[in-house]
Amino acid sequence: MTSAAGSAPEEERLARAALTRILEPGDEVGGRWLRETGAVEVVRRLIEGEELLAGVTPARWEGLRARAGKARPERDLAEAWDAGVRFVCPGEAEWPVQLDDLGDARPVGLWVRGRPSLRIWALRSVAVVGARACTEYGAHMAAGLGAGLAERGWVVVSGGAYGVDGAAHRGALGAGGATVAVLACGVDRAYPRGHAELLRRIAEQGLLVGELPPGDHPTPSRFILRNRLIAALTRGSVVVEAAYRSGALATARSARELGRFTMGVPGPATSGLSAGVHELLRRDGVLVTDAAEIVELVGDMGELAPERRGPVVPRDLLAPEAARVLAAVPGRGSASAQEIALGAGMVVDAAIGRLYELRSLGFVERHGDGWQLTRQANASVLQKGGGW
Repeated sequence: MTSAAGSAPEEERLARAALTRILEPGDEVGGRWLRETGAVEVVRRLIEGEELLAGVTPARWEGLRARAGKARPERDLAEAWDAGVRFVCPGEAEWPVQLDDLGDARPVGLWVRGRPSLRIWALRSVAVVGARACTEYGAHMAAGLGAGLAERGWVVVSGGAYGVDGAAHRGALGAGGATVAVLACGVDRAYPRGHAELLRRIAEQGLLVGELPPGDHPTPSRFILRNRLIAALTRGSVVVEAAYRSGALATARSARELGRFTMGVPGPATSGLSAGVHELLRRDGVLVTDAAEIVELVGDMGELAPERRGPVVPRDLLAPEAARVLAAVPGRGSASAQEIALGAGMVVDAAIGRLYELRSLGFVERHGDGWQLTRQANASVLQKGGGW
């Protein structure tokens, strides 16, 4: 018996659902079993226990068999359905094919809560991750990036945690955009508890995604392994505040290993919370400060960030010779045309022509045989060090 078109056969689906209770996320030995033997056969051997699969010790095999004996995939799938959660298998229509880049560390399957298609959303997505105990600056930058990316039609992916993750999700939601939270627990659980309302909003407006079955709990190792999923799912990862040992840097490392873009938002050089980001930027990361710069990197050809430069002042528009003559006019008092020509390095007649041009533009004025800056030009020179 098979499921609807574009879905895995029912026996395969049940086997993979069971394996999400048996194997830990990112288990490459288990991933090799799936690739070489198939999910149905792996589950059969684990339950029957007659033939030990390669790559594990007998003690480890018995531990996996104990988990297999307690797995109830039919119940998990039924409870998930009642909670508005679906199980997506590799090869199905909703499966994001970029996750296949993880090789044997690819998820066995994904539990997804929310209405949109994960595959479609992941095609145009960016991860924004960082410190849980972030500063006000970090929260401000993450929220701004989340909102800016959402306004440009990009999906913001993060881990649903306190700090930078939560700020990025809220920024995207506040802009009416799309966001995905990749969890290190069952997608029917509110973790952290303080983000129960945020996760509810994400489930309503976006997607909650995880490798663990309903009701399963997070562990420190599962948080780290979750980061590889965030990196693989998106076109690039942006790190906003991260100390040297921050888990957010694991996302950046995974992104780099997978050939994705790695980006970082700089902070104060004296901030320990930005030390990890700065090290990332010294090595392989690209410095970004807003959503436009991120999109320029990960987006389509021609999606360029605006050129960044200081304000254009009238003096910037002068021809080179006129600028040289103006620079030769003293800041105080007046000078003759001969003195100005000498300072500008040109003949007197050419200098006089430029002086009259500058007078018409309001830069200089003539007093008898001398030339001096106008009051407006003189004030600008004194205040701005010569930039008028």
